[in-house]
Amino acid sequence: MEKESTDRLQEIVELSLLYDFYGELLKENQKQIFEDYVLNNLSFGEIADGAGISRQGVYDIVRRCSRQLRTYEDRLHLLEKFREAKQCIVRIEEIAEDMGTGGDLAGAAEIKRLAKELLLKL
Repeated sequence: MEKESTDRLQEIVELSLLYDFYGELLKENQKQIFEDYVLNNLSFGEIADGAGISRQGVYDIVRRCSRQLRTYEDRLHLLEKFREAKQCIVRIEEIAEDMGTGGDLAGAAEIKRLAKELLLKL
């Protein structure tokens, strides 16, 4: 049960990130239903009542939107690039912290390399 809950939470986080990057590419009615399900944590029944469609209709729209968002990511890789850039920034912060506490400037070359790598990703 706990694994299912963790998997569900990871799925929601992934979908919300994909939505942040590609949500504007969805149709207005798709966006509203997808937001209600993923971001507002409403059930299919609650969404169906508000939208005036069946629960199955809501499920189909959410599934279709999820598939579309993943297709956009497969083609454009914006979320992947964002995650890689975030890793570079975290590493730069770690090096800067080490340099600040130790007074050692040896990390400057590493920061320069990471900065170049980061610029290439953007």
